[in-house]
Amino acid sequence: MSGPGNQARQHRAVIRAIADLRRGVPVVVREDARALVVLASEFADDGLTPLRALGLDELQLVITAQRAAVLNIPPTGRDSVVLALSPHLDGATLRSLADPTSDLDHPLRGPFRLATSDIGPAGAAVTLCKRARLLPAAVCGVVPADDAAAWAAEHDLLLADATAVAAYEGEEARTLTPVSGAAVPLAESENTRIVAFRPADAGIEHVAIIVGAPHAESPVLVRLHSECFTGDLLASLRCDCGDQLRGAIRLMQEEGKGVLLYLAQEGRGIGLINKLRAYAIQDQGFDTMEANRRLGFEDDERVFQPAAEMLRHLGIAKVRLLTNNPDKVEGLRRLGIDVVERVGHAFPPNNHNQAYLATKARHGHKL
Repeated sequence: MSGPGNQARQHRAVIRAIADLRRGVPVVVREDARALVVLASEFADDGLTPLRALGLDELQLVITAQRAAVLNIPPTGRDSVVLALSPHLDGATLRSLADPTSDLDHPLRGPFRLATSDIGPAGAAVTLCKRARLLPAAVCGVVPADDAAAWAAEHDLLLADATAVAAYEGEEARTLTPVSGAAVPLAESENTRIVAFRPADAGIEHVAIIVGAPHAESPVLVRLHSECFTGDLLASLRCDCGDQLRGAIRLMQEEGKGVLLYLAQEGRGIGLINKLRAYAIQDQGFDTMEANRRLGFEDDERVFQPAAEMLRHLGIAKVRLLTNNPDKVEGLRRLGIDVVERVGHAFPPNNHNQAYLATKARHGHKL
Protein backbone atom coordinates (compact mmCIF):
# COMPACT_ATOMS: atom_id res chain seq x y z
CA MET A 1 0.00 0.00 0.00
CA SER A 2 1.32 3.43 -0.95
CA GLY A 3 0.10 6.98 -0.56
CA PRO A 4 0.74 9.95 1.73
CA GLY A 5 -0.63 8.22 4.83
CA ASN A 6 1.59 5.18 4.41
CA GLN A 7 4.62 7.37 3.64
CA ALA A 8 4.00 9.36 6.83
CA ARG A 9 3.81 6.13 8.86
CA GLN A 10 7.05 4.89 7.32
CA HIS A 11 8.75 8.21 8.09
CA ARG A 12 7.63 8.02 11.72
CA ALA A 13 8.98 4.47 11.89
CA VAL A 14 12.41 5.73 10.80
CA ILE A 15 12.34 8.44 13.49
CA ARG A 16 11.53 5.87 16.16
CA ALA A 17 14.12 3.44 14.82
CA ILE A 18 16.79 6.16 15.09
CA ALA A 19 15.80 6.76 18.72
CA ASP A 20 15.97 3.02 19.53
CA LEU A 21 19.39 2.64 17.89
CA ARG A 22 20.70 5.49 20.05
CA ARG A 23 19.44 3.60 23.12
CA GLY A 24 21.25 0.42 22.10
CA VAL A 25 18.01 -1.34 21.11
CA PRO A 26 17.93 -3.42 17.88
CA VAL A 27 15.53 -2.51 15.07
CA VAL A 28 14.38 -4.31 11.92
CA VAL A 29 15.06 -2.86 8.46
CA ARG A 30 13.16 -4.27 5.48
CA GLU A 31 13.86 -4.10 1.75
CA ASP A 32 11.40 -5.90 -0.51
CA ALA A 33 11.14 -9.45 0.88
CA ARG A 34 14.42 -9.27 2.85
CA ALA A 35 14.92 -7.92 6.34
CA LEU A 36 17.69 -7.49 8.89
CA VAL A 37 17.81 -7.04 12.63
CA VAL A 38 20.20 -4.12 13.20
CA LEU A 39 22.22 -3.24 16.30
CA ALA A 40 24.55 -0.23 16.22
CA SER A 41 28.05 -1.66 16.57
CA GLU A 42 29.11 0.71 19.34
CA PHE A 43 26.50 -0.95 21.59
CA ALA A 44 27.75 -4.48 20.95
CA ASP A 45 28.48 -6.18 24.27
CA ASP A 46 30.69 -9.25 24.67
CA GLY A 47 27.83 -11.70 24.26
CA LEU A 48 25.98 -9.68 21.62
CA THR A 49 23.13 -10.15 24.07
CA PRO A 50 20.41 -8.11 22.31
CA LEU A 51 20.80 -10.22 19.15
CA ARG A 52 21.49 -13.63 20.72
CA ALA A 53 18.33 -13.19 22.79
CA LEU A 54 16.39 -13.09 19.52
CA GLY A 55 17.78 -16.48 18.51
CA LEU A 56 20.12 -15.04 15.89
CA ASP A 57 23.38 -16.98 15.61
CA GLU A 58 24.73 -16.12 12.16
CA LEU A 59 25.65 -12.47 12.41
CA GLN A 60 27.38 -9.99 10.08
CA LEU A 61 29.16 -6.71 10.55
CA VAL A 62 28.15 -4.03 8.05
CA ILE A 63 30.62 -1.17 7.53
CA THR A 64 31.03 1.52 4.89
CA ALA A 65 33.34 1.20 1.92
CA GLN A 66 35.47 4.00 3.44
CA ARG A 67 35.99 2.06 6.68
CA ALA A 68 36.60 -1.17 4.72
CA ALA A 69 39.40 0.54 2.77
CA VAL A 70 41.08 1.53 6.06
CA LEU A 71 40.92 -2.12 7.16
CA ASN A 72 42.54 -3.14 3.83
CA ILE A 73 39.44 -5.00 2.66
CA PRO A 74 39.36 -5.05 -1.17
CA PRO A 75 36.59 -2.92 -2.70
CA THR A 76 33.35 -4.67 -3.58
CA GLY A 77 31.86 -1.93 -5.73
CA ARG A 78 29.22 -1.17 -3.11
CA ASP A 79 28.87 1.64 -0.59
CA SER A 80 28.65 -0.87 2.26
CA VAL A 81 30.65 -4.01 2.97
CA VAL A 82 29.25 -7.04 4.82
CA LEU A 83 31.63 -9.18 6.86
CA ALA A 84 30.75 -12.62 8.20
CA LEU A 85 31.40 -12.81 11.94
CA SER A 86 33.02 -15.64 13.84
CA PRO A 87 30.74 -16.93 16.64
CA HIS A 88 33.62 -16.35 19.07
CA LEU A 89 34.18 -12.68 18.21
CA ASP A 90 33.64 -10.56 21.31
CA GLY A 91 32.01 -7.13 21.56
CA ALA A 92 35.25 -5.30 22.27
CA THR A 93 36.75 -6.56 19.00
CA LEU A 94 33.61 -5.65 17.10
CA ARG A 95 33.61 -2.16 18.54
CA SER A 96 37.27 -1.72 17.64
CA LEU A 97 36.58 -2.71 14.03
CA ALA A 98 34.07 0.10 13.83
CA ASP A 99 35.91 2.69 15.95
CA PRO A 100 39.23 3.82 14.42
CA THR A 101 40.49 5.70 17.48
CA SER A 102 42.37 2.54 18.51
CA ASP A 103 43.54 1.48 15.02
CA LEU A 104 47.18 2.29 15.71
CA ASP A 105 47.08 -0.02 18.73
CA HIS A 106 45.95 -2.90 16.47
CA PRO A 107 48.00 -2.61 13.27
CA LEU A 108 47.35 -6.20 12.16
CA ARG A 109 43.72 -6.97 11.40
CA GLY A 110 41.96 -9.83 9.71
CA PRO A 111 41.77 -11.93 7.75
CA PHE A 112 38.23 -10.84 7.07
CA ARG A 113 35.60 -13.00 5.39
CA LEU A 114 33.00 -11.32 3.23
CA ALA A 115 29.43 -12.54 3.59
CA THR A 116 28.76 -15.08 0.85
CA SER A 117 25.23 -13.94 0.07
CA ASP A 118 23.38 -10.67 -0.35
CA ILE A 119 21.77 -9.99 3.02
CA GLY A 120 19.47 -7.27 1.76
CA PRO A 121 19.21 -3.79 3.26
CA ALA A 122 22.77 -3.57 4.60
CA GLY A 123 23.22 -0.07 3.22
CA ALA A 124 20.05 1.12 4.94
CA ALA A 125 21.37 -0.29 8.24
CA VAL A 126 24.49 1.87 7.99
CA THR A 127 22.46 4.90 6.90
CA LEU A 128 20.27 4.54 9.98
CA CYS A 129 23.40 4.58 12.17
CA LYS A 130 24.54 7.76 10.42
CA ARG A 131 21.17 9.43 10.95
CA ALA A 132 21.44 8.49 14.64
CA ARG A 133 24.84 10.27 14.76
CA LEU A 134 26.51 6.97 15.71
CA LEU A 135 29.49 5.26 14.12
CA PRO A 136 28.42 4.05 10.66
CA ALA A 137 28.65 0.35 11.42
CA ALA A 138 26.07 -2.23 12.50
CA VAL A 139 25.90 -5.82 13.67
CA CYS A 140 23.10 -7.50 11.74
CA GLY A 141 21.23 -10.78 11.53
CA VAL A 142 18.80 -12.00 8.89
CA VAL A 143 15.19 -12.05 10.06
CA PRO A 144 14.22 -15.76 10.06
CA ALA A 145 10.71 -15.31 8.66
CA ASP A 146 8.89 -14.41 5.46
CA ASP A 147 6.77 -11.83 7.26
CA ALA A 148 9.21 -9.29 8.71
CA ALA A 149 6.41 -7.15 10.15
CA ALA A 150 4.96 -10.07 12.10
CA TRP A 151 8.40 -11.13 13.34
CA ALA A 152 9.25 -7.59 14.45
CA ALA A 153 5.91 -7.27 16.25
CA GLU A 154 6.42 -10.63 17.96
CA HIS A 155 9.76 -9.44 19.35
CA ASP A 156 8.57 -5.88 20.10
CA LEU A 157 11.02 -4.31 17.64
CA LEU A 158 10.44 -1.34 15.38
CA LEU A 159 10.31 -2.04 11.65
CA ALA A 160 11.56 0.55 9.13
CA ASP A 161 11.54 0.29 5.33
CA ALA A 162 14.81 0.85 3.49
CA THR A 163 13.08 3.24 1.07
CA ALA A 164 11.91 5.41 3.97
CA VAL A 165 15.42 5.37 5.47
CA ALA A 166 16.85 6.63 2.16
CA ALA A 167 14.18 9.34 1.91
CA TYR A 168 14.37 10.44 5.55
CA GLU A 169 16.89 13.28 5.24
CA GLY A 170 15.21 14.80 2.20
CA GLU A 171 11.77 14.53 3.80
CA GLU A 172 12.96 16.36 6.90
CA ALA A 173 14.37 19.18 4.77
CA ARG A 174 11.30 19.37 2.51
CA THR A 175 8.94 19.93 5.43
CA LEU A 176 10.95 22.62 7.21
CA THR A 177 8.76 25.56 8.18
CA PRO A 178 9.34 28.67 10.31
CA VAL A 179 7.74 28.21 13.74
CA SER A 180 8.99 31.12 15.84
CA GLY A 181 10.94 34.34 15.49
CA ALA A 182 12.04 37.28 17.59
CA ALA A 183 14.37 40.27 17.64
CA VAL A 184 17.66 39.26 19.27
CA PRO A 185 20.32 42.01 19.40
CA LEU A 186 23.80 40.52 18.95
CA ALA A 187 27.22 41.87 19.83
CA GLU A 188 28.13 42.08 16.14
CA SER A 189 24.74 43.41 15.03
CA GLU A 190 21.98 44.83 17.21
CA ASN A 191 19.44 44.98 14.36
CA THR A 192 19.02 41.22 14.16
CA ARG A 193 16.09 38.83 14.09
CA ILE A 194 16.27 35.06 14.66
CA VAL A 195 13.76 32.68 13.05
CA ALA A 196 13.67 28.99 14.01
CA PHE A 197 12.67 26.32 11.46
CA ARG A 198 11.36 22.87 12.34
CA PRO A 199 10.45 19.89 10.12
CA ALA A 200 6.97 18.38 10.26
CA ASP A 201 8.18 15.47 12.38
CA ALA A 202 9.50 17.87 15.07
CA GLY A 203 13.04 16.72 14.30
CA ILE A 204 16.26 18.71 14.12
CA GLU A 205 15.76 22.48 14.05
CA HIS A 206 17.72 25.00 12.01
CA VAL A 207 17.94 28.75 12.56
CA ALA A 208 18.05 31.82 10.31
CA ILE A 209 19.84 34.90 11.67
CA ILE A 210 18.48 37.88 9.71
CA VAL A 211 20.47 41.10 9.84
CA GLY A 212 18.60 44.26 8.89
CA ALA A 213 15.83 43.94 6.31
CA PRO A 214 17.09 42.06 3.22
CA HIS A 215 15.15 42.75 0.02
CA ALA A 216 14.21 39.70 -2.02
CA GLU A 217 14.32 41.65 -5.30
CA SER A 218 18.12 42.05 -5.06
CA PRO A 219 20.78 39.39 -4.33
CA VAL A 220 21.10 38.87 -0.56
CA LEU A 221 24.40 38.30 1.22
CA VAL A 222 23.96 34.81 2.67
CA ARG A 223 26.15 32.43 4.64
CA LEU A 224 25.45 28.74 5.28
CA HIS A 225 27.09 28.06 8.63
CA SER A 226 27.18 24.54 10.05
CA GLU A 227 26.93 24.53 13.83
CA CYS A 228 30.24 24.03 15.64
CA PHE A 229 29.92 23.68 19.40
CA THR A 230 33.66 23.85 19.96
CA GLY A 231 34.38 26.74 17.60
CA ASP A 232 31.23 28.84 17.83
CA LEU A 233 30.59 28.56 21.56
CA LEU A 234 33.98 27.74 23.09
CA ALA A 235 36.18 29.68 20.63
CA SER A 236 38.22 26.56 19.81
CA LEU A 237 41.46 27.28 17.96
CA ARG A 238 41.34 23.97 16.04
CA CYS A 239 39.07 25.48 13.38
CA ASP A 240 38.03 28.86 11.99
CA CYS A 241 34.30 28.40 12.60
CA GLY A 242 33.95 30.96 15.38
CA ASP A 243 35.79 33.57 13.30
CA GLN A 244 33.57 32.81 10.31
CA LEU A 245 30.36 32.99 12.35
CA ARG A 246 31.04 36.33 14.00
CA GLY A 247 32.83 37.71 10.95
CA ALA A 248 29.83 36.95 8.74
CA ILE A 249 27.39 38.75 11.06
CA ARG A 250 29.81 41.68 11.31
CA LEU A 251 30.07 41.95 7.50
CA MET A 252 26.30 41.79 7.13
CA GLN A 253 25.96 44.57 9.67
CA GLU A 254 28.45 46.67 7.70
CA GLU A 255 26.43 46.10 4.51
CA GLY A 256 23.19 46.79 6.38
CA LYS A 257 21.56 43.44 5.65
CA GLY A 258 22.14 39.72 5.19
CA VAL A 259 21.06 36.24 6.28
CA LEU A 260 23.11 33.62 8.10
CA LEU A 261 21.59 30.14 8.10
CA TYR A 262 22.79 28.30 11.21
CA LEU A 263 22.44 24.63 10.23
CA ALA A 264 22.35 21.72 12.67
CA GLN A 265 25.08 19.80 10.85
CA GLU A 266 27.84 19.54 13.46
CA GLY A 267 31.19 18.21 12.28
CA ARG A 268 30.34 18.32 8.55
CA GLY A 269 27.21 16.34 9.34
CA ILE A 270 28.67 13.54 11.51
CA GLY A 271 27.62 14.92 14.91
CA LEU A 272 29.53 16.21 17.92
CA ILE A 273 30.66 12.86 19.35
CA ASN A 274 31.97 11.64 16.01
CA LYS A 275 33.68 15.01 15.50
CA LEU A 276 35.51 14.53 18.79
CA ARG A 277 36.48 11.04 17.62
CA ALA A 278 37.81 12.63 14.42
CA TYR A 279 39.83 15.08 16.52
CA ALA A 280 41.38 12.15 18.42
CA ILE A 281 42.35 10.56 15.08
CA GLN A 282 43.81 13.84 13.84
CA ASP A 283 45.97 13.90 16.96
CA GLN A 284 47.47 10.63 15.67
CA GLY A 285 48.72 12.41 12.54
CA PHE A 286 45.79 12.21 10.11
CA ASP A 287 44.16 15.21 8.48
CA THR A 288 40.47 16.19 8.70
CA MET A 289 39.30 14.29 5.63
CA GLU A 290 41.39 11.21 6.44
CA ALA A 291 39.91 11.13 9.93
CA ASN A 292 36.37 11.20 8.54
CA ARG A 293 37.13 8.34 6.17
CA ARG A 294 38.74 6.27 8.90
CA LEU A 295 35.52 6.68 10.87
CA GLY A 296 33.62 5.39 7.85
CA PHE A 297 32.13 8.68 6.68
CA GLU A 298 32.39 10.63 3.45
CA ASP A 299 34.69 13.67 3.46
CA ASP A 300 31.58 15.79 3.96
CA GLU A 301 28.20 14.37 5.03
CA ARG A 302 26.32 17.69 4.91
CA VAL A 303 23.33 18.33 2.66
CA PHE A 304 22.20 21.71 1.32
CA GLN A 305 18.47 21.07 0.95
CA PRO A 306 17.60 22.48 4.40
CA ALA A 307 19.31 25.75 3.47
CA ALA A 308 17.49 25.93 0.13
CA GLU A 309 14.11 25.34 1.79
CA MET A 310 14.81 28.01 4.43
CA LEU A 311 15.75 30.54 1.77
CA ARG A 312 12.55 29.83 -0.14
CA HIS A 313 10.49 30.37 3.01
CA LEU A 314 12.29 33.70 3.48
CA GLY A 315 11.45 34.68 -0.10
CA ILE A 316 15.10 34.71 -1.18
CA ALA A 317 15.91 33.32 -4.63
CA LYS A 318 19.15 35.17 -5.45
CA VAL A 319 22.15 35.20 -3.15
CA ARG A 320 25.70 36.40 -2.85
CA LEU A 321 27.12 33.41 -1.02
CA LEU A 322 29.67 34.11 1.70
CA THR A 323 31.88 31.03 1.49
CA ASN A 324 35.26 29.64 0.51
CA ASN A 325 33.71 26.32 -0.49
CA PRO A 326 32.70 25.94 -4.17
CA ASP A 327 30.64 22.86 -3.24
CA LYS A 328 28.20 25.10 -1.37
CA VAL A 329 27.79 27.24 -4.47
CA GLU A 330 27.06 24.26 -6.70
CA GLY A 331 24.90 22.59 -4.06
CA LEU A 332 22.57 25.58 -3.79
CA ARG A 333 22.44 26.06 -7.54
CA ARG A 334 21.36 22.44 -8.03
CA LEU A 335 18.50 23.13 -5.62
CA GLY A 336 17.21 26.12 -7.55
CA ILE A 337 18.89 28.99 -5.69
CA ASP A 338 20.55 31.55 -7.98
CA VAL A 339 24.05 32.13 -6.61
CA VAL A 340 25.11 35.27 -8.45
CA GLU A 341 28.44 35.67 -6.63
CA ARG A 342 30.77 33.84 -4.28
CA VAL A 343 32.12 36.20 -1.62
CA GLY A 344 35.37 35.04 0.01
CA HIS A 345 35.38 34.56 3.77
CA ALA A 346 38.90 33.68 4.97
CA PHE A 347 40.64 34.55 8.24
CA PRO A 348 44.30 34.43 9.32
CA PRO A 349 45.38 31.02 10.64
CA ASN A 350 46.69 30.35 14.11
CA ASN A 351 49.20 27.79 15.35
CA HIS A 352 46.44 25.25 16.00
CA ASN A 353 44.41 25.39 12.77
CA GLN A 354 47.10 25.81 10.10
CA ALA A 355 46.97 22.13 9.11
CA TYR A 356 43.17 22.16 9.13
CA LEU A 357 43.03 25.14 6.76
CA ALA A 358 45.71 23.62 4.54
CA THR A 359 43.61 20.45 4.24
CA LYS A 360 40.56 22.51 3.24
CA ALA A 361 42.65 24.28 0.60
CA ARG A 362 43.84 20.93 -0.83
CA HIS A 363 40.20 19.89 -1.15
CA GLY A 364 39.16 22.91 -3.19
CA HIS A 365 38.39 25.65 -0.68
CA LYS A 366 39.43 29.08 -1.94
CA LEU A 367 41.66 30.25 0.90
